[in-house]
Amino acid sequence: MTVPDPAGERLRDHTTLRLGGPAGRFVVATTEAELVEAVSTADAAGEPVLLLGGGSNLVVADAGFPGTVVAVATTGLTSDTGDTGEAVGPDDATCGGALVTVAAGADWDGFVAHAVERGWVGVEALSGIPGAVGSTPIQNVGAYGQDVAQTIARVRVWDRVLNRVRTFAGPDCDFGYRSSRFKAERYDAWGGRHVVLDVTFQLAVGTLGAPVAYAELARALGVEQGRRAPLADVRAAVLGLRGGKGMVLDAEDHDTWSAGSFFTNPVVPAAEVPEGAPAWPAGEGLAKTSAAWLIEHAGFVRGHGAGPARLSTKHTLALTNRGDATTEDLLALAREVRDGVHAAFGITLVHEPVLVGCEL
Repeated sequence: MTVPDPAGERLRDHTTLRLGGPAGRFVVATTEAELVEAVSTADAAGEPVLLLGGGSNLVVADAGFPGTVVAVATTGLTSDTGDTGEAVGPDDATCGGALVTVAAGADWDGFVAHAVERGWVGVEALSGIPGAVGSTPIQNVGAYGQDVAQTIARVRVWDRVLNRVRTFAGPDCDFGYRSSRFKAERYDAWGGRHVVLDVTFQLAVGTLGAPVAYAELARALGVEQGRRAPLADVRAAVLGLRGGKGMVLDAEDHDTWSAGSFFTNPVVPAAEVPEGAPAWPAGEGLAKTSAAWLIEHAGFVRGHGAGPARLSTKHTLALTNRGDATTEDLLALAREVRDGVHAAFGITLVHEPVLVGCEL
């Protein structure tokens, strides 16, 4: 195990929370071969590995990471429609859909913007989410009524146990709410068994987005829930909604120095949903309720906190670094909110970001 070098690469410079101590070793992988080599070399040496995409879903300990941090910086996109950069119209020869493969290190929102420009339908409501494409199947990233499980055709990975490349079709990825086999199957305490190399999406082709499934987005678009709206309009509306909640990165806005929604919406027995709380069916006898509602009704208001880590002034689900917070400051706030919700409602909130070298 490599002891973090206090003068080494600091992970706070690579995470959206701007938190995290130094890495033991820091490697930038710009090609798939470099990515596999970096991980395999560390595994062979018994060295812990931390894969770093956009750093938008990580909470890294102040002490840093005692091993090799591999920054996934691979890029590239191919599609069976041909990627000329021209918009795809309804008369395109492949109007039944586009099969699009994107490298793991590619910027997610850059891909979404490109998809909208090309007329590829199915990820437009996921605009503005920070991070890399390869991270999206791990968490089954979702927002505003869409998640990547709806469009992922296959995920190609490096299997750290079998030491070979494998490909999983969408149904074999075991997608659930903010979960997948890639999140569940561990290699060690530090990381997962599978290193995502690229993701292939099966996207419809057209000028209108997918049916709008989220009421808030439908209202912003001025359409009925379940109806469609132009792709570009959906993207603009989502960016507006996310921006209003501090969920679009802005270096000058400390409300965006966060990991997005810190807690997942809890799934509980339907009878245990607090009176007045939103509820959505989540399987037989179960309901999903709103973590934000629970936080607010447990007495935590926007901007809560007296120290350098506080709830966002725009959205209570985001825990933010106001400029000079430490990871321990953030975790103390997370514990306060989690414990306060449990005391008020008997429901234990579960954190969404990956905790590296620290715990709640």
